[in-house]
Amino acid sequence: MTSKLTLVSHTLCPYVQRAAIVLIEKGIPFERKYIELANKPTWFKQISPLGKTPVLLADESPIFESMVICEYLEETANPKMHPSNPLNKAQHRSWIEFSSSILNDIAGLYNAIDETSFNEKSRQIKNKFSQLENVLKSGPYFSGAYFSGEKFSLVDAAFGPVFRYFEVFDTFFAGGWFNDFPKLENWKNSLMKRPSIQQAVTVDYENNLLVFLQKRHSYISELLIHKKVSLVDAVVQG
Repeated sequence: MTSKLTLVSHTLCPYVQRAAIVLIEKGIPFERKYIELANKPTWFKQISPLGKTPVLLADESPIFESMVICEYLEETANPKMHPSNPLNKAQHRSWIEFSSSILNDIAGLYNAIDETSFNEKSRQIKNKFSQLENVLKSGPYFSGAYFSGEKFSLVDAAFGPVFRYFEVFDTFFAGGWFNDFPKLENWKNSLMKRPSIQQAVTVDYENNLLVFLQKRHSYISELLIHKKVSLVDAVVQG
């Protein structure tokens, strides 16, 4: 690959993280250009028909949608991250779609306006975690650190941003997300240690996400604010 690559990004976008992880895993040099989605520049609107990040500029040619970007990188650069067998490759693509559905549920979780709707979204997420746990236990999957063994795949790249949310949620809300899912928790822990996943976000990602969540005016905002007040009270009383 000889193109100059620029990944147009938003600091909190999980789909940007997917593309960044694949670029890092393949050792492809790239630049990051951050924008604010709440104040999209004109040039960005011209290259992103859906108005979303990420967009990968290959020289000046835009590619949008995260998995389209990842598939382009897969076709043009080594090491290969998809299985070579067509059936296995299709199955991996299916589980990547499954990860996208969980990201949608997570958005519903942090936008839930009250405890009832929050608990319902939590239940939906845990149901999907249960499905994943059963697949990992009975699979042909998860015979090693990653989704299909010791080789890091595009499925792993897709789930890294999913699991990252729960690392942050656990700092202020004990949701017990992985209590009943030991295989899934082991997979999450393996992914969170992976350098490409760690490097896919900025160093202030966690703080930025907490600020974002606090501003949602949702149930999760109340949980976060209550946690902060509790911490202040503990310091004062101590």
